[in-house]
Amino acid sequence: MALTRTETIDPAAVQRRSVVLLSAAQLLSGIGNGATLAIGSLLAVQLSGSEAWAGSVTTVLTLAAAVAALPLAGLAERRGRRIGLVTGLLAAMFGALLVIVAATAGSFVLLLLGGALLGLGSAANLQARFAAVDLAEPEHRGRDLSTVVWSITVGAVAGPNLIQPGAAVGQALGLPATAGPFIFSVAGLLLASGLLLAGLRPDPLLLARRLGGAEPDGGAPSPRRRSLSLGLKAVRSSPMSLLALAAVVAAHGIMVSIMSMTPLHLQQLVEGSLTGHHGTHHVGTDALTIIGFTISLHIAGMFALSPLMGWLTDKTGRLPTIALGYVLLIGAACVAGFGQHEPVAVTAGLVILGLGWSAATIAGSTLLAESVPQEQRVTVQGVSDTLMGAAGAVGGGFSGVLLAWLGYPGLNLAAGLLAGVVIAAVLFRMVRKQPAAAA
Repeated sequence: MALTRTETIDPAAVQRRSVVLLSAAQLLSGIGNGATLAIGSLLAVQLSGSEAWAGSVTTVLTLAAAVAALPLAGLAERRGRRIGLVTGLLAAMFGALLVIVAATAGSFVLLLLGGALLGLGSAANLQARFAAVDLAEPEHRGRDLSTVVWSITVGAVAGPNLIQPGAAVGQALGLPATAGPFIFSVAGLLLASGLLLAGLRPDPLLLARRLGGAEPDGGAPSPRRRSLSLGLKAVRSSPMSLLALAAVVAAHGIMVSIMSMTPLHLQQLVEGSLTGHHGTHHVGTDALTIIGFTISLHIAGMFALSPLMGWLTDKTGRLPTIALGYVLLIGAACVAGFGQHEPVAVTAGLVILGLGWSAATIAGSTLLAESVPQEQRVTVQGVSDTLMGAAGAVGGGFSGVLLAWLGYPGLNLAAGLLAGVVIAAVLFRMVRKQPAAAA
């Protein structure tokens, strides 16, 4: 019988424990991502000697997350959520160690390799939100998912603010100041991996399958179910799903392009205001403090209000919330771009940028899931994560070039123009839906 080994297990209790464990792991692993986002561009400029490479760490991180999304999802299907998530987090831990070695040895190549491994941790963090609903009751799925998404806020916000203490720890250990914060990243990722490896038992995905009788114990689903081509075919079957995917992917690319270059801009702004000129590669104490605070607030904007964005998605509708997100993205580009000479304005722009990303991503992901058949949703979600990572990689890569060519205002202008194209498509779809609803 399929339920012989599970009939004494309380699925509700397993679900509650799984949500707590996933939330705790997100909190701990978020420290690693926060440090990378805050000073990755600074390290890239220091080790490469050129501002044109400023977005390289963000690029390889997001590209690696995109490439790893489907393989990690396939591993989870074969071995369970626990193995899939732990694999990604352990790879990220080794990535953080490589960043420390790169900063110490002055190796740009090792920095890029470390950034790529950190991207596997980002892919695992994205997939943790799906693990939160494997055993959830239908009426609690949104609550459980948003709890896990929200929990990353604490770690991700704390990460950038550990830059200064991390620099002090690093210098005490004879390491460069920019390598020190990654000591906390290694510790956080190690603890998160151990927590899931020891505590996520029984595995929520495998237990859900056994309880549902969908697959025999030990059964491995066909790899075709995770096929990128099949996922894209499912998306193309519905104009609404295409719009939802475009909204999610473009929002991520816009957010990464502005966010990844802001630390470098703030460094130049703060150091320039102190020394009277720009272009120095020295990272001073005041610059590190302001950068850490700004990225912390940006990440808070991305995740802290996710339950509110979910509520708006349900109450006002998917398309209006996506439109709100893009209005915020355009506003962020205007505030940061026009306020480029004021750290307060740049910080405000980054907060608005995070809020816009949150609204567009949550509403867009919800619309995407609703616009494809039930049996294709998991594959389409994997495709969405892959394309989000690819958009982030492209945004991070081109943002360094745009910053070098057009400056910080030009970068924001380009991002704002892309947001304008998407919001026009969303508004067009909203106008077309209204006559249909009236009829």
